[in-house]
Amino acid sequence: MSEIPAKTTEPNGTSGDATAEGSGDGMADEPGDAGAEGPAEAMPGEIWQSNPPGSIYDYIKVASFSIGADGLVDQWSVRAERLFGVAAREAVGKDPIEAFVPPELRAGGHRKMAEILDGREWTGVVPFRLPEGSGSEECGTEGIAEVYVMPTETEDGERAAVCVVVDVRALRQIETDLAASQAIFGQSPFGFLLFGPDLKVQRANRRFADVFGGGVEDHRGRTVHDYLPRHEADRMSAALKRVLETGDSVTDMQIVGPAPGSSDRRHWSINLYRVHSGTGRPIGVAGLGTDVTRRHAAAREAAHARRNLALLNEAGARIGNSLDLETTARELLDVAVPGFCDLASVDLYQGLLDGDETPPGLADGSAELRRVAFASAVADAPFPAGTAPVDVGAVHRYAFTSPCADALRTARPRLLTAGDDASASRLTGGLIQSTLAVPMVAHDTVVGLAQFSRTKGSEPFGERDRALAVELAARAAVCIDNARLYRREHERALILQRSLLPPGDPEASGLDIACRYLPGNAATEVGGDWFDVIELPGHRTALVVGDVMGRGLRAAVAMGELRTAVRTLALLDLEPAEVLSALDEIARGLGNPAGPQQPTRTARKAADADLSEVYLATCVYAVYDAVTRRCTFANAGHLPPVLVEPGESALMLDVPPGMPLGVGGEPFEDVEVDLPEGALLALYTDGLVESRDHPLDEGLNAFVRALSDAPPVLEDVCDHVLNTLDTHHGEDDIALLMARVEGLPAEHVGDWTLPRDLKSVGRARELACEQLRAWDLDRLCDTAELLVSELVTNALRYGEGDIRLRLLLDRTLVCEVWDGGFVQPRRRRARDTDEGGRGLQLVGLLSAAWGSRKTPHGKTVWFEMALPDGDAEPMDAAEALLSLF
Repeated sequence: MSEIPAKTTEPNGTSGDATAEGSGDGMADEPGDAGAEGPAEAMPGEIWQSNPPGSIYDYIKVASFSIGADGLVDQWSVRAERLFGVAAREAVGKDPIEAFVPPELRAGGHRKMAEILDGREWTGVVPFRLPEGSGSEECGTEGIAEVYVMPTETEDGERAAVCVVVDVRALRQIETDLAASQAIFGQSPFGFLLFGPDLKVQRANRRFADVFGGGVEDHRGRTVHDYLPRHEADRMSAALKRVLETGDSVTDMQIVGPAPGSSDRRHWSINLYRVHSGTGRPIGVAGLGTDVTRRHAAAREAAHARRNLALLNEAGARIGNSLDLETTARELLDVAVPGFCDLASVDLYQGLLDGDETPPGLADGSAELRRVAFASAVADAPFPAGTAPVDVGAVHRYAFTSPCADALRTARPRLLTAGDDASASRLTGGLIQSTLAVPMVAHDTVVGLAQFSRTKGSEPFGERDRALAVELAARAAVCIDNARLYRREHERALILQRSLLPPGDPEASGLDIACRYLPGNAATEVGGDWFDVIELPGHRTALVVGDVMGRGLRAAVAMGELRTAVRTLALLDLEPAEVLSALDEIARGLGNPAGPQQPTRTARKAADADLSEVYLATCVYAVYDAVTRRCTFANAGHLPPVLVEPGESALMLDVPPGMPLGVGGEPFEDVEVDLPEGALLALYTDGLVESRDHPLDEGLNAFVRALSDAPPVLEDVCDHVLNTLDTHHGEDDIALLMARVEGLPAEHVGDWTLPRDLKSVGRARELACEQLRAWDLDRLCDTAELLVSELVTNALRYGEGDIRLRLLLDRTLVCEVWDGGFVQPRRRRARDTDEGGRGLQLVGLLSAAWGSRKTPHGKTVWFEMALPDGDAEPMDAAEALLSLF
């Protein structure tokens, strides 16, 4: 070190800053001088800088001062000011022993000072104490300094000394920090690397060396490309550059690569941060690596479990929302593709779809199957010859020795790969890597086969995937089997319901009839809607429309029972209100487990409520008389009939709606309406005018408008109504019965009133023969004359009041005899010895049908005869009479 001028050093501008930041007071002053042009004596290649990289002076406290020949401080550096906390103006001119050495050590200090001034160097550890009143915040503080004293000479040749002081406390702290750093770096269970500014490894710890092989020093100078695959090494290099340039740390950077000597893929979590010198200058990047392969595997397993659980949740929400087989199969594939596999298909046994519970080949898996659904996430990819999937809707079968047949036969899933056998190779050829063939088992019955395939490049199926596929197939199988059973029940109920409806186009006297019945769609259970046209005596017709509340087979059965009851009651020729009252009792009996014979109303109320609800029904019953063109209505909670008179708008008839059948307790009311010739009458069920999207009032108004603009042909009217209204919703059955009034012409009616006299019998025969001849029915005269004579005679003998004779000609000939008596004739078997009692037997033998009915003022006895057909002769009356004996 050159001699230091004997003067006080003060911080000054750039030079002062450089001195404060430099490595030493003397060296820092010269290159830091703002006015200097550069050191004239600098050697070539020598670099002068105020803050050399990695200098020890960045970390320890070093100061200098000089002692003159008089033993007093004559120079006090800026670093000395910082170390001792004493300004130069306070230190210069003082005895350092008296100022800084504790009193008990001053004697020894003076001896050492004398030796130094005699020209001896000295190095030692000296305790010091900041003097009182020094102005420093640390005045009175004691410390330990390591002092290196070097003798010098002044300009006058006198002895002096330069002292270099190091704070021992800073040195001890550095030693402690180095030991702690070494312990952390060397004993860390994580891999630790220190990269230099050139991004090469400067230091690696033992843990890193254990993983990547070799000793710690062997890794010095390497780069990340020596450890990782190229694409991962490029990512790592880019991250190191970014951290070094910006200072932004990187946390949990995921790196994948093989460990040395192993082909297994390892996963590391890398944390990077920039390392600085004591002055804050970047000197490299530190990297901490943790092997997270197990954690990644656990996370992957957890992700698979979450995916499987999500798939099962999605399957529970999406599969089985429809009762349609094909829709349910497609819902399964919508869940599986592409979330679980790349291609999937569903095959169901053709026999089960056709309703055969045990189709041939079901036990050994070789039965015919129909492909009901197929889905692919690689639909545009070509399939090699012989490996294309079966077309949807095609019927096929698997060979007995095939893996798919084995899966169907054993009800166990099979994993098919190209190396299994020729059949598996065909199924997994081309794009397919592997296929899971999973039997679809519901209620211990195999209903079909689901196949899940993954293409080459996808992750192969594992045990967890196999369990998930079995669960998905089982859920879908139960839904498909339920849909199959529902379809079977729906078809049977529909067959039953259609069998109970009138076959073909009903015919009625004085009416043109058209009808339509639309069942609900396959996803809706069959309802209890029905209609009927019943021919009554006297060319009268009963029109019936009803709706059983509820759905399914039980509703169809209830409808059949009520329809049968209606036809039976109609044959009794009761008034409409009486028919509905009797039908109400029957409905309550159907809904009661104990039947209709319970003795008290209280007992009826105790019946099972669920069964009662099934047999509630609405019904409208109308009886039309073709002679008078009068229609009598009675309503049991049903929608009102609609009437369209010629030239008028449609209107709903005001028929009091009674309580539904099965409720009981309320009487029904008859309403008579005269129908003009050509009028149109419409009876219907609520499915025609009501749906979720169209409320009842809106549907009724639309129905009335559609009838007001109806075409003239009755069949076209039905089609017009169904096309105009919303009838394709499929939510409920639809029944529509329409009738156009075509009354019996007056010339086809013969009506006479006869006095209560024995001569009336002969007069009745004459009137009947004359009318039949006028209708060109001479061939019926003899038989009709005999039967009219029998009925009029009975009216004279057993009846009351005047007698009325009426002949009606339509599709048949009807003869009616009216009287004021209420006693109904009763047919009995006469003994061989009886002289009488054979009149009604003769009427039944010679007529097509006969009967009696009550009227408001008595009764009517009638018989019906078929009109002559070609050359067929009617039964001879004499032979019929003789056959009774």
